[in-house]
Amino acid sequence: MSSFLHFNGDAFRRAFHGGEAIAVLGAIWLIAAPVAKAQRLELPPVLKLGEKAPDFTLPNPVDGKTYTLKDFNSAKVLVVVFTCNHCPTAEMYEDRIMKITEDYRGKHVAVVAIQPNGLVGLSERGHDDLGDSPAEMKIRAEYRQFNFPYLYDGDTQVVSRKYGPIATPHAFVFDEQRILRYQGHVDNNPREKLVTVRDARNAIDAVLAGKPVPVETTPVIGCVTKWRPPGEGPVEKEGYSATKFDRQPVALQLAGPETLQALRKNGTDKFLVVNFWATWCEPCREEFSDLEDMARMYQKRPFELVTVSTNYPDERQAVQKFLEEQHAVTRNYIFGTTDPYQLIAAFDKTWSGGVPFTLVLGLNGEVLYKSLGSIDALEIRRTLLRNFPDDEYVGVQEYFRKSQAEAEARNKK
Repeated sequence: MSSFLHFNGDAFRRAFHGGEAIAVLGAIWLIAAPVAKAQRLELPPVLKLGEKAPDFTLPNPVDGKTYTLKDFNSAKVLVVVFTCNHCPTAEMYEDRIMKITEDYRGKHVAVVAIQPNGLVGLSERGHDDLGDSPAEMKIRAEYRQFNFPYLYDGDTQVVSRKYGPIATPHAFVFDEQRILRYQGHVDNNPREKLVTVRDARNAIDAVLAGKPVPVETTPVIGCVTKWRPPGEGPVEKEGYSATKFDRQPVALQLAGPETLQALRKNGTDKFLVVNFWATWCEPCREEFSDLEDMARMYQKRPFELVTVSTNYPDERQAVQKFLEEQHAVTRNYIFGTTDPYQLIAAFDKTWSGGVPFTLVLGLNGEVLYKSLGSIDALEIRRTLLRNFPDDEYVGVQEYFRKSQAEAEARNKK
């Protein structure tokens, strides 16, 4: 089964504002989700208060080591947080989880994060730069400088099923005997500026002081854990027929000087990634799928991918064939004349004419990214996310701008 349950935080807030909905949340979203009628996916129960921490043996893609529950035996309190890369709520909580790790390190508190998802369909990734694969976990952890182990359970979900995290992030606080004393959200608002109660910290403080935890269970807002039937492998990519976007035809238009001049000015209300390529250019062909993946990821954002083949008009059939193989349901052009230098100058007089040549254009035609040669797909995604307006999830733009500023500051040292 390739379809996953998807959790919308705003919908949850409206439906369960102020309530403790953990017990019913899984059942409600199971009924509402587009799961195949032939098989109903049963959600694992959330670990109950008073139960022992389930053991685990999981790899950490960041340092290449394997971690078990015993590795944290010296800690008086163990905090297990289920989180991931692709979820915007999880992104927002990264700083807070790192701050908890830092603030309590000298108090014998250990924090470990577990990533429970397999790979996620592209249409679910409109607010991220990275998916949830082990390789991408390593990139995110190094980029953000995680100070806690980041373990992977996406292949089997055996460990995650024992804990039963509802959504990402979901925190579990265990005492020195590894008895569960608290489970739920990290604090009471995904937007840190609106936080008034830090429930996970309150639980940690109470356990350290030998006192009862003031609030033992809280609701969890975020992207629902991507459960699948036991034994089924992780999803690589969603099928092209999965969305309305992918049911569009693969079209190819001729581009003259006027078309390219207008393209360069970008008079649209969208950010453009403009890629010049050719069928005879192997680096162009190799990077093409990365560009098309971006189109699918950001199909609901103010974004458009435009491809321009520098092949001549009489080579249109070969270009069309390649685009159809790639299922390039984006805006596609081919040079409309046999005078390539006229067309090159029409788009950008500073361009030498080599391919691949890629620009990210802002709403007023400003150049946000430029490369002659193979693209840095990750940097393009981050450039877009730093500039996309917060149209659906306030704070994502700030997250990527802050992360970039921190990375640049580290590189200067």
